[in-house]
Amino acid sequence: MVEIDLELLTPRHIVQELNKYIIGQDDAKKAVAVALRNRIRRQKLPEEVRKDIVPKNILMIGPTGVGKTEIARRLAELSGAPFIKVEATRFTEVGYVGKNVDSMIRELVDAGVNMVKTEKMKGVEEKARFLVEERILDALVPGARPKAQQPRNIFELFQGTPQQRPSPDEAEKIRQKREEYRNKLRQGTLEDLEIEIEMEERGQSMVMIPGMEDMGIDMSNILGGMIPKKKKRKRVKISEARKILLPIESEKLLDMDKVISEAIERVQNRGIIFIDEIDKVTSRSGKGGGIDVSREGVQRDMLPIIEGTTINTKYGPVRTDFILFVAAGAFHVGKPSDLIPEFQGRFPIRVELNALTESDFYRILTEPKNAIIKQYKYLLQTEDIELSFTDDGLREIAHVAYSLNEKLENIGARRLYTVVEKVLEDISYEAPDIETKKLTIDREYVDSKIKDIAENEDLSAFIL
Repeated sequence: MVEIDLELLTPRHIVQELNKYIIGQDDAKKAVAVALRNRIRRQKLPEEVRKDIVPKNILMIGPTGVGKTEIARRLAELSGAPFIKVEATRFTEVGYVGKNVDSMIRELVDAGVNMVKTEKMKGVEEKARFLVEERILDALVPGARPKAQQPRNIFELFQGTPQQRPSPDEAEKIRQKREEYRNKLRQGTLEDLEIEIEMEERGQSMVMIPGMEDMGIDMSNILGGMIPKKKKRKRVKISEARKILLPIESEKLLDMDKVISEAIERVQNRGIIFIDEIDKVTSRSGKGGGIDVSREGVQRDMLPIIEGTTINTKYGPVRTDFILFVAAGAFHVGKPSDLIPEFQGRFPIRVELNALTESDFYRILTEPKNAIIKQYKYLLQTEDIELSFTDDGLREIAHVAYSLNEKLENIGARRLYTVVEKVLEDISYEAPDIETKKLTIDREYVDSKIKDIAENEDLSAFIL
């Protein structure tokens, strides 16, 4: 990940970056930009002042598919902050089936550790490449290093086994041969040669303590120092061996204590948790009386975490006081005031996201860096097809998507994926066999593929 210069992240700059991916929703962008900038400001304050300034959590209100999740995700990406998205409906209070609310913090810490580990691995990549080269040479020229014999009994397992060393003449021959192969490796002439590499087996079944799955306490790790790890040999090409061994050797060079310490610090001060479907755990969203208890119970269980508490994780205790929480919901049935008062008070910043218009759909098709039209162009370029869209073709796609949202359920910009996929279905299917490599999608083509379906309410309800 590129090192982030937080000084450059002014609210105006943050909004400009968000504009590259999200169309409209200026109020929501402004709110999250200010929230992020306040976190940067807080880092500059002396400790006695900083500890009293908590983040102002945000409640986003708006229909599905208008950019709520994308705003939070891009914000985290922009600031280099650990980020996770959770659905409020997956949690439960004690006594009901579901996940414990504490698990969201543990997931955030996992994300933080992986983020810091990836960054640190890039810093040791050059040294790791040399170690990978050494391991490949060990496979090409065996015998250079002392070879341990297999333990014959349980005493040798723990005390170590005698090692066989080559004679001086043999060692010199091996050294010369290794240098020959090293030169060939660096010239890239051996990339397709198959070698056998030894790896520790991963993905072994975890020995979990019953009831402690969320804590991630693995008994096999506790016993790991006593029991030698299983190893397996795998035959691969040298080019593939480099890809397999590089992350393994990079990870060996890391000081995991420092990685975990930095990750926890980053989670505590810069972490962002996006809680979706918060409206589904209000009492108004439930039909029966009994289920309301569980819904409000989820809110009450979340409260201590949002207010600030300490959660035990497999990496150590983590404070949640300064984690930014962004909650979102459509609130079709209920309204934000249906949340329990204590929960409402923990989300002082409220922003309403607008339903998308037909002109918004047109802009979504063309303007974002990851626009769906650009995605299809790149995909079909792999088949040597040059795909282009006329302005009237794009406007027709936008019109059909908007009309369907009006007639059927409003699923926001996600409707565009359905419509565009249907329009390009035949081209995507026939792409390898198409002789004409330049294709233009105009209004007439769009109508020929989708107009009849869109106008038939029964068909469109199932297909689009």
